[in-house]
Amino acid sequence: MNVTKKDILEYMNRPDYEPVILKDLYKHFGVSNKKDRREFRERISELLSEEKIFKNARHRYTTEKAKQLTGRLEFIRSGKMAFIKANDGKEYVVFPEVAKDAMHRDIVAIKPEGYYKEWRRARVTKVVKRNLTRVVGILVKEGKRYYIVPDDKRVGYRFAVIVKNKKNDLKGAEQGDKVYGNIVAYPGRKTPPKVRIVRVLGDVDDPRVHLPSVILKHGLPFPEEFPSSVLKQTEDVPSKVFRKKGEKRKDFRNELIFTIDGESAKDFDDAVSIRKLKNGNFKLGVHIADVANYVRPGTPIDNEAFERATSVYLIDTVVPMLPVKLSNGICSLQQNRNRLTTSLEMEIDKNGKVVDFEPSKGIIRSRRRLTYKIVNRYLMEGDSGAKNRLGKTKGLLTALETMQELARVLKENRKQRGAIIGIESGEAEIILDKTGHTKDIVPRKRGIGESMIEEFMIKANEVVASIFEDADLPFLYRIHENPDAETLQQLKNYIVALGIEKEMPRQLDPIAIQKLLESMKNHPLKNSVERLVVRTMKRAIYDESNVGHYGLASTAYTHFTSPIRRYPDLVVHRLLKEYLDARVFSDQRLKYWESRLPEIAKHCSQKERVANESEWDLIGLKKVDYVAQNQSEVFEVVVTNVGKFGIFVEVKEKMIPGLIHISTLNDFFVYDESKNMLIGERTKKVYKLGDILKVRVKNIDYVRGEVDFEIV
Repeated sequence: MNVTKKDILEYMNRPDYEPVILKDLYKHFGVSNKKDRREFRERISELLSEEKIFKNARHRYTTEKAKQLTGRLEFIRSGKMAFIKANDGKEYVVFPEVAKDAMHRDIVAIKPEGYYKEWRRARVTKVVKRNLTRVVGILVKEGKRYYIVPDDKRVGYRFAVIVKNKKNDLKGAEQGDKVYGNIVAYPGRKTPPKVRIVRVLGDVDDPRVHLPSVILKHGLPFPEEFPSSVLKQTEDVPSKVFRKKGEKRKDFRNELIFTIDGESAKDFDDAVSIRKLKNGNFKLGVHIADVANYVRPGTPIDNEAFERATSVYLIDTVVPMLPVKLSNGICSLQQNRNRLTTSLEMEIDKNGKVVDFEPSKGIIRSRRRLTYKIVNRYLMEGDSGAKNRLGKTKGLLTALETMQELARVLKENRKQRGAIIGIESGEAEIILDKTGHTKDIVPRKRGIGESMIEEFMIKANEVVASIFEDADLPFLYRIHENPDAETLQQLKNYIVALGIEKEMPRQLDPIAIQKLLESMKNHPLKNSVERLVVRTMKRAIYDESNVGHYGLASTAYTHFTSPIRRYPDLVVHRLLKEYLDARVFSDQRLKYWESRLPEIAKHCSQKERVANESEWDLIGLKKVDYVAQNQSEVFEVVVTNVGKFGIFVEVKEKMIPGLIHISTLNDFFVYDESKNMLIGERTKKVYKLGDILKVRVKNIDYVRGEVDFEIV
């Protein structure tokens, strides 16, 4: 590529230049192939970092700096600092003392003030929009006044409770109770924020308060809570499929198509079909619920779906993106029901390469609703009972065996191109009793059934993304940038401290990471290393510009396969259906998508993060509940990390994290940073990564979901 930074600057400095998005810059400079585009993006990134060009609020490039910097204030979990991704495309750090009266999640205006370490630093100049409307926390009393101390430390304030009539305004709450209330006044220069109590949730250690506490803490709606306009529109949702007159749909109803999901699933997004061709290739069909047919842009249901952006899975409770009549009804690919789909047929050779594909609007009739459990029993265990049950559907056993064969081919193909494979989810299955207490915690195991569906969905997502990348049309990508060199070095240091790899490669690339993960199959710190590998990587996000997906080693990737529970997938379906109708976009539609996609990408990425934090918080509380019920037990733990103030551990098998504070150790311990260990000054006792210890519970924080242990 012969386009230089000087060429780009000269073009942007022309008097007639109008700010444009990245794809328009590609067109102007004639940058067409993937290699040249990658180099061109590097030039753009350098110019942005040098502050010679800027990215405005509409994601267009210009040499003019934005007049007012605004963004969403996101405090870290400790509340000690916040970050803002501003409308100039840059990230700034803000400390509480210069945050004015802004709170977590507020939209604020900022003023840059140099640097703090490697971060750009800024101060808040004003609050543009308040986003926190209710708060959950512990009721405390000081003198004659009552306050709510929020569960979420990121909020940074305690809230004065309005009490005019004690009996009515406190709702029967007593000091130490978990309560929630609506914010009626925000903080001023000398006045605290004020709140009116709505409901008493109960004792802080009562498991029944866990779910509402997490929902309120993260600003989620309650499961059945939809605006009246949405509920009214839902009344008109049909209960069975009606094909539109004149609409072209491919009829797949005579094909063997089926779903494979978890035992408790009710919202079936995806169904699959497969057969072997005469040339030895595989014909894989991925059929996704056509949610876009029922959720139209700008309607109350669509507006609410955009606001939620994702369904949130809170152990045994779902906060759905769509009303149940859609998610579990007309959109769900139920057995023996006609359902509309957006389908993708792919011909895949024996090396895992897609040699041909055809997207279409379709109609299917799923023959069987299968579960991972029965599929795994047949394919992994050869269970005769499972075989007999599955064999009742003609051709199903052959289809499953063919899918297993194709999944292996696709997995090997991904491995060869540098994808990181084999990281277990690290998820725990929380088993609750009727009262909400945690009966047990077991690692969630993935079998062949889960792996097959994962491989097929990854391939479908890649193919759909490639259609728009090759056509150079606006699109919503799922991107995963390369990790920073510094975080990769930290990973290397951790591995060296474990003594697993004596000689680490100079460059810790995906292939080296894959080799490391395979070498740790039976290591006690396998889960910890896998989680550290995940933390080393940047978060995958949605973006209108394609930079590829590092973890999957995909040059183009999207989310297409779950439109019932993810808004970005719904948007991708709309884009694909528009493409199928015309193959080209009008100038009007190009402008619409180019202006709309950046907003969708940013909003959905933020909402996904909130959903993840909600799920982690509830699991954390349930893990603490398990410990609380077994306080007299001596736990066996593995040391996962060592710091100046203590030893981080994890209860084996249960995946319960905890801390052994240095003050509880019977010696003065010195932290050796180079070896990542604590050394006793008198006893010379050493605590290092991978050590197995016996501990008992010292302290439980029911609000934050944290456990302190002490060595037995």
